[in-house]
Amino acid sequence: MSITDIRPSPIAGTWYSGDAETLRRQIGGYIDQAGLPKLEGEVVALVAPHAGYAYSGPTAGYAFRAVLGNAYDLVAVISPFHRYHPDSLLTSAHEAYQTPLGTVPIDREALGALNDHLEANIGQALTPVSKDGEHSLEIELPFLQYALEGDFKLLPVMISAGELATVEELGKGLAEVLRQRKALLVASTDLSHFHAEKAANELDQEMLKRIAALSPEGMVKAQQTGKGEACGIMAVIAVMVAAKALDTTSAQVLHYSTSGQTSGDYHQVVGYGAAVFLKG
Repeated sequence: MSITDIRPSPIAGTWYSGDAETLRRQIGGYIDQAGLPKLEGEVVALVAPHAGYAYSGPTAGYAFRAVLGNAYDLVAVISPFHRYHPDSLLTSAHEAYQTPLGTVPIDREALGALNDHLEANIGQALTPVSKDGEHSLEIELPFLQYALEGDFKLLPVMISAGELATVEELGKGLAEVLRQRKALLVASTDLSHFHAEKAANELDQEMLKRIAALSPEGMVKAQQTGKGEACGIMAVIAVMVAAKALDTTSAQVLHYSTSGQTSGDYHQVVGYGAAVFLKG
């Protein structure tokens, strides 16, 4: 059955190349240049940045190198939603996402199961949105299309706002839906925004330390006290909760960079980190 309701990409050709062959070469270069340490277990989830590829692509390459050649039936990508929306948990109203590398179908059965969990436990479900302009979820898709073996379906969730308890319940629901599937979780986040390089490094290393410790409470405390920043903190927490419920026992930070290394402007930078959550 052909897919007719496809979300058009608002960022292909700007945030990343709109030409399929150029995009493949670009992503392949980032992944080929990523020298990973030994991973102490099986990858359950990734943390990857979501800026334009010219800025965050080299760091994203480390995250997706960790799953290069792997095959999954389902990939759950959890991201922030940067524009205002009155509801806190969102998803796509479309049947698929479009990128220059092809279409990624959305798993409506998995979304339905996640909705059932959320309605039963917190009395709310995911709100579907059409033709959204959110970049932070889509930006991960070409990397997944390049890195993974075979086709996969997508479980997309965007977090507009939310209490910690709501986001933790989202994580529990994700674990419940993914437990019997060959599945991967991806948390989309950048780190600190618009600080000088030295200050950004301090803020970002503190947040990455909390991520490596698998500590949602530590992440929240770092953000609340101004010791660390992550624009997708709630997405990372949801994925962390899900990954821990799926037997994750450790995390490894794979790479860190800032936009200054690309732009040459070290006065106001954005931080990017790549990490994996592992079991076994």
